[in-house]
Order: sequence, then structure tokens, then C-alpha cells
Amino acid sequence: MACVLLLSRVLPSSHRLTRTSVCLLSIFLTYLCYCVLFSSDTIMQKSGDPTPSCRRVPADGGKRRLQKSLSCVLPLDARQSNVHTSQLKTDQRPLSYFNTVRNDTPSPSMGNLKFGNKKLPNAIIVGVKKGGTRAVLEFIRIHPDVRAVGTETHFFDRNYDRGLDWYRGLMPRTLESQITMEKTPSYFVTKETPHRISAMSRDTKLIVVVRDPVTRAISDYTQTLSKTPDLPSFQELAFRNQSLGLVDTSWNAIRIGLYALHLENWLRYFPLAQIHFVSGERLITDPAGELARVQDFLGLKRIVTDKHFYFNRTKGFPCLKKPESSSSPRCLGKSKGRTHVQIDRDAIEQLRDFYRPYNVKFYEMVGHDFRWE
Repeated sequence: MACVLLLSRVLPSSHRLTRTSVCLLSIFLTYLCYCVLFSSDTIMQKSGDPTPSCRRVPADGGKRRLQKSLSCVLPLDARQSNVHTSQLKTDQRPLSYFNTVRNDTPSPSMGNLKFGNKKLPNAIIVGVKKGGTRAVLEFIRIHPDVRAVGTETHFFDRNYDRGLDWYRGLMPRTLESQITMEKTPSYFVTKETPHRISAMSRDTKLIVVVRDPVTRAISDYTQTLSKTPDLPSFQELAFRNQSLGLVDTSWNAIRIGLYALHLENWLRYFPLAQIHFVSGERLITDPAGELARVQDFLGLKRIVTDKHFYFNRTKGFPCLKKPESSSSPRCLGKSKGRTHVQIDRDAIEQLRDFYRPYNVKFYEMVGHDFRWE
């Protein structure tokens, strides 16, 4: 406009522009300046800046949203110093970037997120078979600070050659404040297991569920018989000579009940204070009391209490009351609470006589009388 006015002044009066001509000339010159300025910007960008210009791209729902590339939000000198700015980490991008594209970026599915880490167990239920180990595991794992492997790993007695990384991989994910547990009842009677667990961690806490060895042997036999119907009678397996009262300690069902002998092996590697003994009998009559002592031993707050249990008269065993997320109570499997095979009374008394000195020694070693008489 200034150029037009100046031109109108310097021209002779006869050649001066009319008002209409001045307006048209002004519009023309403005358009010309506009074209020159924007074409030069495009040329500069194509020749000196390899980064793409701002552009509109389709967004969700067919709408169009301005999605700025990094070249739009970074200073020119920053773009020239790093031609790979499109590969910057997310936390280095300016806030304006997130404000323009956040609605077009899909959020990760919460179901795919994994919390915690897999750790080697802090505590292991090491025995004994048919003593009540499954009940202890199922009862204690309702505690929010306990995570446990559901199946028996048999790492320290059958799979030790697979290594600790394999063993760790079997563990559930736990938070820093949670305890990792597993249970394999055969550990207690396996000679190499105490040394192997100690080599993993001398701080591992051990839980042993014990039961009257005579009743335990009968329960063991009953379970085996259900899987092998042609099994010899209990007396044939338990005695080398029943008339003389000679018990066959080579039979595994009898050998497991020699608790004092097995405990001696464990005490070579772990102090007694690091081993907690659960009474299989009291676990049935007073599950809350036994679980309270287990929680104390593990350093947990007493959350599992008598309000969690009810006695199932059909099974003759305590069950967990119905959780809020379930439509029925949680009882142990069909094999738990199974009716035992009837054994001759004389055979039972002979076995009690056999186990008595071992039981007394065991009471002395642990400082508790379990009254298996």
C-alpha cells in the first residue's frame, strides 16, 4: 500500500492513478508479496531440511486432526543438528506432541500387564506325605501376602539337574512384600534335599506337617490301593514277620513315619528355629489355630482366622467358606477325607509299639509332645 501511495505522488498529475486503480494495484501487490514469501519458505525447506512438513492425517472416526511431526515443534537449529529426531524416545518429546496425538494412540491392555517378579521361594512345605500338606498350602495361600505354586515341583528330589533358573520359572509372580511358597512332601524323606535347599538359601523357612505315623501309613496305603487295586494287604507290606512283630522299614509308607531319623538330617543344615511343625490332627480340629501359628512363623499378619473355615461333616475335614468371587465353598479334592481301609487291631498295636521310641525322640528334638498314643 505504501508503494502505491508513493507511486501516485511521483507521477505527473495527468497520469495519477484513480482511486479504483490504486485499490486494484494494492491488491495485486499484496498477492504478489504473499506468493513470494510462501514459495521461498517451501524452497528453503525442500533444499535444506529433510524433515517432513506439518500435515493433516486421518484420525479416529474419519475426522481430521492436525498431527504435528517433530519438525513442527522443534526449533530449526535443533532439527538441523539431528536429522533423526523422529526416533526420539517418548519421554523426550515436547508436551505439545502428546496433546495432539494422545487420543490416536491405543492404550496397552491392562490384561497384558504383569506385576511383580518370579523369585525363588522364601518358604517351602517339605513334608510329610499324607500329613495335611495340601490343606496347609490351600489355607495359607488365601493370605494376600502369600503366593504359592499349585502343583508339586519336585525340584530338589527329581529335577535338580534342571537348575535354579528352571525352578524360578515355576514360581508365581510376587510383589516385594509377598512371600513365595511351594510344597513337595517327599522332600522331608529325601537325603540330598536339605543340603540342596541350604545351597539355594540358608534363610529358607521350612514347614513340616506331621501326623500320627500309624494313621499316616494307613492313609498312604489307602491312597495307593485306590490306584492299584491288586496291591497286597497292608499287613503283608508292613511286616516282615507279623507273628514276631518285625516291621518292614524298607516299605516307604513305614519309613516316612520315622520322623526323628529324617529330622536329624535336616538339622545338619538348618537350625530348629527355622523349621515349623504343624500338627495334622489339630489342623482338622482347629485349622484357625494352626494357621495362626504358621502366619506367625512366616512373619505375616494374622489375616487367616476362624471366620474363613467351616467343618464339612461329610468329608470329616475343614473347608474354606465361600469366597465373594465364588458361588460355592472351597473344599479339598475327593482324595482328601477318604475313608481308610480297615486294618486288624493287633497290627495297629504292633505298629504303635514299633513307632513309640521314635516318636518320643521326635518330641524331645522339637520340644513338643504330639500325643500319638
